[in-house]
Amino acid sequence: MENQSRYTAKSVRTGLVSFLLVLLAMPVGHAAMALMEHFLTPVALHYAAFGMGFVGLVVTVWGVFVKGDTRQTLFGLLGGLLFWTGWVEFIFVYYANRCGVEPLRNAAGDIITRGEYLIMPSSFGFWAMFMLLYIFSAKTGCQFFEWLQRTLFRDGKVRVQPRPMAHHTAIVTFMELNLMMWSCYLLLLFCYDEAFLGDRHPVTIIVAIGCLVGSLLMMRKLLTLSAWGYAIRYAIATVIVFWSFVEIVGRWDWFTEIWTSPLEYKSELVALLIALLLPAVILLRSARKNKETKSEE
Repeated sequence: MENQSRYTAKSVRTGLVSFLLVLLAMPVGHAAMALMEHFLTPVALHYAAFGMGFVGLVVTVWGVFVKGDTRQTLFGLLGGLLFWTGWVEFIFVYYANRCGVEPLRNAAGDIITRGEYLIMPSSFGFWAMFMLLYIFSAKTGCQFFEWLQRTLFRDGKVRVQPRPMAHHTAIVTFMELNLMMWSCYLLLLFCYDEAFLGDRHPVTIIVAIGCLVGSLLMMRKLLTLSAWGYAIRYAIATVIVFWSFVEIVGRWDWFTEIWTSPLEYKSELVALLIALLLPAVILLRSARKNKETKSEE
């Protein structure tokens, strides 16, 4: 009953709109990447991808200088998505193609893991380096890291002193998005690898169930948040965990991943794009209304 009392009409609306905003950005982003690969020549694609990543970096830094928690969060979200697509995914694509990394295919000859994802696990050491920073010295406010620190260091043998880094909401959002995407990609690719587990392995099934249950539990918390900026940041984590479940069941062929073949599902993707614009419009109207209310006061 105590948890239920925290739900209000405003918090539920804020949580749902934030979740939909981030969730619908995922397939639209995948579709945009597929369209770029289809229409652009390899040389043009690499220049466009590099430009996309650079724009993402500029947008994120620009977000440091804008006013308002919500606007800074949106700048970090947009910048992070562009940066990840342009300077992370497409760079792996470039080197996979340049080094002749063949995709993994099933018995029917269909691609089940693209070449760039086969080399992405090689970045594990860099990922571990970032995790070391966040576990031992950075104060993130992330509930998972706080739980991890309490669990690892509760006996007092090792003293951890989390210190807050310079707090810029756009940078925090940018880092959260990229590190969570990176972490979940590494987890899924490890699960898919037949040398370790395989996509039908019991551990992979447990990971899928864990991601679904975890995202639902996070959704409960998300629906109690009334502040747009905080809700969007929390929605990023919620959606990425949920999307990991979507990725696994998509690999099991439970549904058709229409965002991987945008030219075959034009009307569906247009509908997704329109659906993405709807929560964006609601968010902008709410932000404008809050600004007008504050100015009147």
